[in-house]
Amino acid sequence: MSKIVFFCIPAHGHTNPTLGVVKELIARGHQVWYYSYSSMEEAIRAAGAVFVPCDAYDPQTDLTPEDGERVGKDLAFSTRLIVDMTLALDDAVLRDMEALEPDVIVADSMAFWGKLIARKLGVPFVSSTTTFAFNRASSQVMKGSQGAGLWPLLKALPKINRSLAKLRAKGYPVKSVLDIIANDNDTETIVYTSPAFQPCADTFSDKYHFVGPSMRPAGEPLPPSPLPTVYLSLGTVVNKRPDFYKNCLSALTGRPWRAILSVGEQVDPEALGPLPPNVSVQRRVDQMAVLAAADGFLTHCGMNSVSEALWYGVPLLLFPQTPEQAGVAARVRELGAGLLLESDTPQAIGAALDRLLGEESFRKAARALSEDLRRCGGAPEAARVIEKAARQ
Repeated sequence: MSKIVFFCIPAHGHTNPTLGVVKELIARGHQVWYYSYSSMEEAIRAAGAVFVPCDAYDPQTDLTPEDGERVGKDLAFSTRLIVDMTLALDDAVLRDMEALEPDVIVADSMAFWGKLIARKLGVPFVSSTTTFAFNRASSQVMKGSQGAGLWPLLKALPKINRSLAKLRAKGYPVKSVLDIIANDNDTETIVYTSPAFQPCADTFSDKYHFVGPSMRPAGEPLPPSPLPTVYLSLGTVVNKRPDFYKNCLSALTGRPWRAILSVGEQVDPEALGPLPPNVSVQRRVDQMAVLAAADGFLTHCGMNSVSEALWYGVPLLLFPQTPEQAGVAARVRELGAGLLLESDTPQAIGAALDRLLGEESFRKAARALSEDLRRCGGAPEAARVIEKAARQ
């Protein structure tokens, strides 16, 4: 039996893929402590881990919805959050780890403090990467989606460097922001996708384990329908888009589809006005159950949402909201499993959905990726990697 510590950032997209792994490790007899935030507590405890709250260490990481929209768009802001959190946790977590003596530390690739603490204490470390793994070759997947972002990045560098200087002053070996966002070829790394979906998978070392998505069980299935089912969602963070949702409703009116629109917690469904009879609008849905029945998915292109859709062979209408999501969208387009929504007018949304559902090539490509994802080892393979690291 091993003592295993997880660290993660306060984001559903980074936490959810790890929960199946936590359950698998506990089922194998290991003990798991999970350092995270109160917004994730219920799900982490339900997975069986000992939850350790981090909120009190750094109030700046208790993000408002507006702050949440900046994460992934503003690298200087994201870097400052990571640095502040690392420094705030430094003394307290080091004391915890020295008392606990964990056999292995597993940290999200953006929970940089987990890696640093493992290095300080000489504890075996495993990186958990819920996005694409990143190196010079795979970064080319972002080409064309980030070209316009070069100047904002250059402007942000002075702020980024000031943040990194604070880490160096505390003895952390950080040379550049790439030490935070890039993956390390010498570190055991779990990546929650397949070799076929990961860009340039053959350029990564054998330390990378492409285990596929860690799938959540679906709840009650949707009632059967004679009509094709269309699902529309912008995820849980950058989703305060009432005008876009109204355009979707206009596009869906009179169409021969059953449509399900998830608008999140920041938009009141009642404020969207009268609904077409073929459309259901909800704040949140059981996404796994909906995707199991869906014929098409208009998505913000979060890695989890895309992986879950492809698991079920659902073709995608791509509407990315952040640079990271644009990279995921570019890969889906490259592999033929979806098309980009060029405009968010009702006419453009309707025409794009018509094409997505009408052209068999999108379904065929999505089903091929589904088969590839299902061939991966999933949570059991991720648990095996962690167990092996703990024994070293």
